[in-house]
Amino acid sequence: MLTLLSPAKKMKFDPAETQLEMTPLLLPKDTKEIATVAKKQSVDDLKKLMHLSDNLANLNAERFKAFNLDGKSNSATAAGLTFDGDVYWGLAARTWSDDDLSYAQDHLRILSGLYGLLRPMDAIQAYRLEMGTRLENKRGKNLYQFWGTKIADTLNEHLEGHKDQTIVNLASNEYFKAVDQKALGRDVVEAKFLNIKDGKAKNIQYYAKFGRGLMARWIMQNRIDKADDLRAFDLEDYKLDEGLSEDNTVVFTRKQPPPKK
Repeated sequence: MLTLLSPAKKMKFDPAETQLEMTPLLLPKDTKEIATVAKKQSVDDLKKLMHLSDNLANLNAERFKAFNLDGKSNSATAAGLTFDGDVYWGLAARTWSDDDLSYAQDHLRILSGLYGLLRPMDAIQAYRLEMGTRLENKRGKNLYQFWGTKIADTLNEHLEGHKDQTIVNLASNEYFKAVDQKALGRDVVEAKFLNIKDGKAKNIQYYAKFGRGLMARWIMQNRIDKADDLRAFDLEDYKLDEGLSEDNTVVFTRKQPPPKK
């Protein structure tokens, strides 16, 4: 069983973590090809492509300018520890044991517009390239066409040897669209996290993203390797809602917590 997450737009680099033992990229040739295209984009190009502010467009132009196409960088850090946002606050990979990280290497994958597919300990450089970006390249007009069946093919390779070959989709629609469903040909289970307020179950973006990270953490730390066992998830007061759940969608609800002070 493999669990999929989206990356985060924000990244947090800890200089101490550049010394960790990291793993090489899964799709280095593809990353080099699309990074070469990204390097040619001007500040204005990046601003329009990803709807960025002037500051963010300048930052990411500098990042691509400094990007090492051979993947060798003294500032590279592990993907699972570097992405910083709602999902990754729930994942809390920095709190994991070495055994947790080792298990996640075989059971957790992060989708990426630039890298395609990442393991938690794969070495990445600073970047921002959202999967929905319409970046023209030799393979097509956008990143979905660029990646084609490559991500699905790689997932299929990594599922070989897993007793349960289900994909647990905890990624956003934008990113999961990059997984060619025909090429994948595997069962996919999706999880949703709803908060109940005034008797109504609502999908609140922050809690939904945080919940995805929570579930990924729970799967890795409890070594969950069968899709049927996902229904036992119970962190942060979430409980399975049998009435809202379906065969390939598990829905967890809880009373909406009060706002943080």
